[in-house]
Amino acid sequence: MSAKPLPHLRGGEALRINLVPLEHEPVPADQAAAASTSTAVLGLGTLGDTEFGIWEMSAGSMYDVEAEEIFIVTAGQGTVVIDEFEGRPAHSALLVPGTVMRLSAGMHTTWTVTEPLRKIYFTPTENTGSNS
Repeated sequence: MSAKPLPHLRGGEALRINLVPLEHEPVPADQAAAASTSTAVLGLGTLGDTEFGIWEMSAGSMYDVEAEEIFIVTAGQGTVVIDEFEGRPAHSALLVPGTVMRLSAGMHTTWTVTEPLRKIYFTPTENTGSNS
């Protein structure tokens, strides 16, 4: 069954993002560290020069090269390992509800999720740059 697409979230509207149904797709083979890993994304609109939406990952593991982003975890649990980046050593972060994290464009990451992880993300639109 296909999830009904949501319109962009407009001023004055509220949305309980942990209840929004999302359609998962398998992670591309070159990103999958575990065969059954899947993700889903739903854009909710823009605010100024920032796009925002919902992203979810099933239990599993995957590799990624990040875009500029700030996110807040709303459900699930996992870790993200960030490879050495711009002189900072490799490190990991625990992701649980309430975690706020910033990713920089070009970071190489490994996501390992033990409970399906849902986050709301904020990222610059294509027309804007980063404020690292």
